[in-house]
Amino acid sequence: MIYTLTLNPAIDYVLYSPECIPGEINRSENEKIYPGGKGINVSAILKELGMQSVALGFCAGYTGTMLYEMLKSENIDSDFVMLPEGMTRINVKIKSKLETDINANAPHVNSVSLEKLFKKLDLMVDGDTLVLAGSVPKSLSPTIYCDIMALFKRKNIRFVVDATKDTLIASLKYKPFLIKPNNFELCEIFGKNLENTHEIVAAAKELQKKGAQNVLVSLGSNGAILVCDDGNVYMSDAPKGKVINTTGAGDSMVAGFLAGYSKTEDYSYALKLGLCCGSATAFSESLASKDSIESLFNQAMIDVRNVE
Repeated sequence: MIYTLTLNPAIDYVLYSPECIPGEINRSENEKIYPGGKGINVSAILKELGMQSVALGFCAGYTGTMLYEMLKSENIDSDFVMLPEGMTRINVKIKSKLETDINANAPHVNSVSLEKLFKKLDLMVDGDTLVLAGSVPKSLSPTIYCDIMALFKRKNIRFVVDATKDTLIASLKYKPFLIKPNNFELCEIFGKNLENTHEIVAAAKELQKKGAQNVLVSLGSNGAILVCDDGNVYMSDAPKGKVINTTGAGDSMVAGFLAGYSKTEDYSYALKLGLCCGSATAFSESLASKDSIESLFNQAMIDVRNVE
């Protein structure tokens, strides 16, 4: 079973406006609402790919109930801990000439609720996968991902970590099965620009030395590089298309990779499916559909090549 953990989920309220002028009243031409959160996005794409997963995390208040109902309506299994106070945040995304996001604060997570989450995580069994993705609420320790990995390392769990610099680096000692920095994040980790494939691969291998089993580096429209635990290094350009929306593209890539590897245990196939899922989301207004993923996978000329 694949479990995804979103500690800081949200409802994303997207407003489309031809122009957004600061300090003035602006009106949208269209509005849409989606369940938000990196782990939730991974679960949503896994569902499109016919893979079962359970979305875990915290929710609160009437917006938390709304989030749960939205996931239920989309046939995404979830088992969130309901917090006793506060409300699940609403993030406002204004799509105009420039894209502007206003992200709200998370509700407070108390120790009792955290213990309830640990009990749900304790239901995992050997061979399960846990995706740790996204930001951490201020009320929780910034080491929470490492705390979880330390607590459940006694089980043969595949950990997948998609987090920012310090959290990602700290997780490496627990030997995660997969980490997915993008090129910008990789540059931030090493404090320098990585100018070419050779430098990116070398940086990814340094993260392997620190504990990561597989390192998937997203290069945006330039594709991705995968440094594998079997010594192979694969890279591929991304499918071509018009980019409409980048939100959730990285999460979609993670989901596609996990689904592809779960089905075949073939890293090159997993990379191809991951790229198609990420691109299909980038070419859509929201997360990719099954049909859009399959269309790219069957039609796109994706040359997954071994560069070493």
